[in-house]
Amino acid sequence: MTTDITAMLWDTTPLYPAADSPEIEAELAKGADETREFRAAYQGRVASLDSAALREALLRYEALNELLVKPQLYAHLLFAADSENDAHKRLSQRTAEFGNLMGRELLFFDLEIMEIPDDRFAAIVSDAQFATYRHYLESVRRFKPHTLKEREEQLLKMKSLTGADAFTRLFDELSASLRYRMELDGQEQEFTGEELLGLLHHPDAAVRERAFSTFLNRHEEEGIVLSTVFNTIALDHGQELELRNYRHPMEPTHLGNELPEEVVNRLMEVSEANYPLAQDYFRLKARLLGLPKLKNTDVYAPVGETDRRYTYEEAKGLVLDAYGRFLPRFREMAEAFFAERRIDVLPRPGKSGGAFCMGMTPRLVPYLLLNFTGNLRDVATLAHEMGHGLHFALAQKQTMLNYHAPLPLAETASVFGEMLLTRHLLEREDDPKVKVALLCAKIEDIIATTFRQNVLTRFEERMHRERQQGLLTSSQLCNLWWEENDRLYGDSVEMIPPYRWGWSYISHFIHARFYCYSYTFAELLVLSLYRKYLEEGEPFIPTYLAILESGGSQSPADTVRPAGIDLADPHFWQKGYDFLAELIAELKGLIAEA
Repeated sequence: MTTDITAMLWDTTPLYPAADSPEIEAELAKGADETREFRAAYQGRVASLDSAALREALLRYEALNELLVKPQLYAHLLFAADSENDAHKRLSQRTAEFGNLMGRELLFFDLEIMEIPDDRFAAIVSDAQFATYRHYLESVRRFKPHTLKEREEQLLKMKSLTGADAFTRLFDELSASLRYRMELDGQEQEFTGEELLGLLHHPDAAVRERAFSTFLNRHEEEGIVLSTVFNTIALDHGQELELRNYRHPMEPTHLGNELPEEVVNRLMEVSEANYPLAQDYFRLKARLLGLPKLKNTDVYAPVGETDRRYTYEEAKGLVLDAYGRFLPRFREMAEAFFAERRIDVLPRPGKSGGAFCMGMTPRLVPYLLLNFTGNLRDVATLAHEMGHGLHFALAQKQTMLNYHAPLPLAETASVFGEMLLTRHLLEREDDPKVKVALLCAKIEDIIATTFRQNVLTRFEERMHRERQQGLLTSSQLCNLWWEENDRLYGDSVEMIPPYRWGWSYISHFIHARFYCYSYTFAELLVLSLYRKYLEEGEPFIPTYLAILESGGSQSPADTVRPAGIDLADPHFWQKGYDFLAELIAELKGLIAEA
């Protein structure tokens, strides 16, 4: 791996010189002043503004939002890179409290948009001068039946700092602080959580099981704190459901995602009906590994050549080549992330686990966080997060209120990027054994992004519903987790006992209610889009670019309709699993050839 460590740390100085820079305080003060001016100018008047004045208010509102969010995003990047740094902790908390206060001051604007009379609102959204903001305005109005009075909304937002937000921060700091000791290669060593999870791709089954057990057992040691965090998050959500008159725990997410409940229910039911497809693959992999049955620590075990290690430079080259083959412009855009040091690469103590892409604003470039350990999965993760980065970059033609894609489409470019990488890797190989290994890795990724995310969503749904009946003990949470995973694995995979604690490290459960079904949605959508690309070739590319460039300016259904996709089609989701079945059939053919 390259010895130039500096090149593998992101450079956040284009945002601010340092955590204690006077520029931060200056922009916080400017944001507070402009917020007060905006409130004084428009509070109590929004519903009565004429068209020209309302458009001016919208322009000021989104410029103000862009100003306010910059120091908060910067602080998040610093905290994610090193949560043990006191300056980063202070700035993170400072900007979180600032953002909460400014949010309370600006609540009135959306609330008053909701109060515009229906006939007047219909005229506004049909007016060409509001075309840019039509989707935003309609999105705000969708929440009207579940919105409280301004003072009540302010109090809820204020108390979140010492409620759910505080427990979220506790979860993040605890997770980043955990240290693990395990014997490897004959000596005891210290690992980060990401390094242990990376060992699930180790060729030695004993190492895989020992690594995952060490990771999970350490979480069990923190069971009191973790179960309290999960219970508090679920209780907070349940109380908000009651206050806002929602019917069930997932309804706010469906509303925000602009997806009818029946569409999501169909997505999950079709996924569960296809669990036997995953089980068929698990039995096939057991045979490939020479095992009577897989343990869940063997699911990502390397097959043949995929136990090889990749330097970061090799991973970078593969990802750039994969995107460049699809569209040379994509390669140029991706190269900018490396050249401008907008990627934080290596795991280390205090750094957030997993990986993410931080989309900033239409005027600020996105950043990527990785925990690169050199296996094939890490190469795919780079392709995945780079897809997010390209999506955010392309959406910068939108304005602030339309910048972020709705959650169901947020994973589109990332998953598509992984498909491009797999195609590139397969086409550069002639050895059938290597192709078997690569295809196994892709199939496992699809299973993880569809079936496993469905398991996570079902666990989360049950956790929230059962928390409404009373406190959930650690044992109860472990049982819910075990039962939902058992539905997926059936008799094809043996789960190791420590896996009962597998729920305890999933950050999506803490940060974003029911985010996980967006992965299933995106994977199946991308399989459909990718199939169209294979069929149409270059003529498909403008349609795909339009989807990414649209950001959050349209609903998910409207965004993908030009690609010939109807999300209401009851057979749509099955088509994605049919594609997976074809890949498994292709794998069986390669195995026979090899």
